Amino acid sequence: MTQAMALILQQNDAPSTAGILAFWLVWLAVVVVFVVGMWKAFEKAGQPGWAAIIPLYNMYILTKIAGRPGWWFVLCLIPLVNIVFMAILAIDIAKSFGKSAVFGFFLLFLLGGIGYLILGFGSARYLGPSVTNPQLPGTAAV
Repeated sequence: MTQAMALILQQNDAPSTAGILAFWLVWLAVVVVFVVGMWKAFEKAGQPGWAAIIPLYNMYILTKIAGRPGWWFVLCLIPLVNIVFMAILAIDIAKSFGKSAVFGFFLLFLLGGIGYLILGFGSARYLGPSVTNPQLPGTAAV
């Protein structure tokens, strides 16, 4: 009876190898989708596509596409400030491609991979930095 109780009470808290592999494969797929979409969006904006795979440099390029000062990428390193910064930057990038602020917030900020795929492979054209281009609808010159 002691062996049966020991088998019943035995716990196996170690994650399975299949579960870990599945997690990493899904994570890799998400990263690849994000990078491919960002690469194409960078090329449409006249920037080098390979910049999408270099962590801090891609933030610098995103600030340039949006028309914000280059030092803004440093704000992505500050906890909590980076969330607000990325939301503002996503909205500015959407406006730079002629999309709405709603598109920028939901598809670029919250669901980045999808939004950048739409910008990169869709019919969106880069119209210039939204912050410095007063001709774009819904923007103002700074």
